[in-house]
This record gives sequence, C-alpha cells and structure tokens, in this order.
Amino acid sequence: MKPLWDRGESLDDLVFRYTAGEDALLDDRLVPFDIRASLAHAAMLHAGGFLAAEDHAALREALTALAQSHESGEWRVGPEDEDVHTAIENRLVAATGEAGRRIHLGRSRNDQVMAALRLWLKEELDCLSMEADRLADELDAVAARCGELPMPGYTHMQRAMPSTAGLWAGAFASEVRDDAQGLRAAKRRADKNPLGSAAGYGVPLLELDRSLTTSALGFACTHEPVTAVQLSRGKAEASALFEVALLAQDMGRLAADLCLFATAEFGFVKLPPEFTTGSSMLPQKRNPDLFELARGRASESLGALLEVLSVAAKLPSGYHRDLQLMKKPLFRSFDSTRATARLLAHAVPRLAFDADRMKAAMDPGLYAAERAYRLVKERGVSFREAYRLAREE
Repeated sequence: MKPLWDRGESLDDLVFRYTAGEDALLDDRLVPFDIRASLAHAAMLHAGGFLAAEDHAALREALTALAQSHESGEWRVGPEDEDVHTAIENRLVAATGEAGRRIHLGRSRNDQVMAALRLWLKEELDCLSMEADRLADELDAVAARCGELPMPGYTHMQRAMPSTAGLWAGAFASEVRDDAQGLRAAKRRADKNPLGSAAGYGVPLLELDRSLTTSALGFACTHEPVTAVQLSRGKAEASALFEVALLAQDMGRLAADLCLFATAEFGFVKLPPEFTTGSSMLPQKRNPDLFELARGRASESLGALLEVLSVAAKLPSGYHRDLQLMKKPLFRSFDSTRATARLLAHAVPRLAFDADRMKAAMDPGLYAAERAYRLVKERGVSFREAYRLAREE
C-alpha cells in the first residue's frame, strides 16, 4: 500500500522504517477513534456540498464495516500501512473506489491524528478515573472493616503518634479519589476539536463548518485559531500524564507501605499468598513482587511525563515529526497505571492485618504529645513547658 503522501518517488526502505517507527503498532488502538472522526468529517463534507450523497453513503457504510471488522480482529494496522490514516484510507479506496479518494478533502494527517488522540485521551481519562475510584472504594472498605485496629503513625520512619488502620487506609482512599477527580479535570485541553485546522493553517478556498464535527464528536469547543492547534501539541498529553503520575505516585506509596508492613520486622500485614512469588533459591521466601513493581512504576509514569514535555520543548511553531514520539510514552503510562490500579484494587480486599503485632507496637512513647496537651488543658501551662514535662516523664 502507498503512503498518503506518495508522489511516485521511491523512498529508501531504512528511511521509511525509521520515520514510521512504531506507528503501526501504536496506531492500532486509534482505529476506532480515527473512524469516528472520519465519519464526522465525511458528514461535514456532505453537508457543505463537497461530497455527493451516494459517496457519503458509501463511505459511511464502509467506515462502519471497517470499525466492526477491526473490533472482531479481522485486520490490524501493519508496517506496510505506515500509520492508522493510511490503513483506513487505503481500505476505503479498495471498498468504495473514487469515494474513498474524496474523504481526505479538507484535512491533513496532522489534524486527523490529533482528533483521534484527543478522542482516545478523553475516553482513557474516564476509564482510568473509574479504576482509581474503584481502588479508593476498596480502601474505604478496609477502613470500615479494620478501622479501630491501633497502629503507630510514623514520621521520619520513627514511631510518632497513635493511629489506626482506618486512618491509614482512609488517607490513601482520599488521595486516590482526589487523583480520580484530577484525571477527569484533565480532559479540558483534550476537549477541543482540531479537525479543520488541517496542516496547521486551515483549508484554503473551502468553507468548512467546523462546528458540525465539534458537535458530532462531542468536543466541548472548536480549537481556534487554526494556527493554535499544532502549537498546542503535547499540552493535553502532558496535562493528562501529570495527573496519571500523581495517581501512580499515590499507588506507589501505598505499595511501599505494604512492602514495609509485610516484613518480619513490622508484621502488621499479611499479603495474600496468591499475590506473592517464591524464591528460586530460598524455600521459605514469599516476595511482594506485585507491590514492588507498583512502587517502581511510579517512576515510569514520571518518566513518561518528562519525555512528552521534553519532545515539545523549544520546538518552533507548526507541525514537526518529533511530535510523533509522544504517542509511545503516552500509551505506555496509561497502560501501566491502569494495570496497577486494577491489580491493587484486586489485592487490597485480601489484605490481612495482624492485630496482635500492631497492638504490641503501640509503645508508651507514642502518647507523649497527648500527655503534653493534657498538661496544657489541665494545668494551664504553656505548650513549651508541657512539652518539657512530657519529655521528662
């Protein structure tokens, strides 16, 4: 199959493979979104008198069939396609003939990929926020079930004040739920319709009604002016990845606590055996691999955010092929964080707390601050004096 930009000239095979990169593999997940955008674009062309009714009907039927056959696994974007746009358009030409050659009127691969990515991003943000909410619900259930179990609260990794399992689990539930809200709020920059901006400078001579595709695709607004569209590349992605990194960070800290609390030295938590692995050498070992990887993947998400920010930094305005490199870290971070959230939500209900070990860790020193406050209330001394007296007891 020929690329959409084919001019009848040969391209060095090494150059083709290098410039296409992993687009075929990465773009396969964008097929449903590119088809949605293509259906909206075709309808807009027809409404504007640029596409005959019979061509519009043929394209609509062919695009719907392509979406269904892709969902059933009958075809995939392959290396010979270069990218999702070429894969779909070449199949449209094969199915509809001349009608398939008309659909690219008024658009570029630049606004095509942005439309597909923004539709994908909005859906993924919703899906990931639901996974985060589910994890928060499971943590709330732990707090309700084990809330009164006493446990030390730590500062500087030293026992500091009395706390409970409920306060511990509830704190993580609250922050993970806050992350879910942040993910939903991150849709703002992705909720602008880029279609009609074409290669970044609009479409000469054609009077395209961009509001039609904005409405059809459920975007909050049309991205204006057209020159701002390519300048915005990376901002919606970075905004989303920032929120993803915050969720990954909170899950990493939850996992770090569980790794620590499951050690023989602490013994507060017993991890479910089916969520641990064995050692190839030490028969007695059960390793918290899941939780260690969840802890480590917080760094992976941060790396993806920095990678996307670095690609766009200091680029001149307009489109540049460098921007293609944002897709891999974007997809990787969402995939990794969704998998982590799903697994933690699956594991948290199966945690078992050792009440005896937790109670044994409640040494008298934990109540020093309480004694100081009691002295303030009962004797009316200053806090500094009460602090000194409580320390000397």
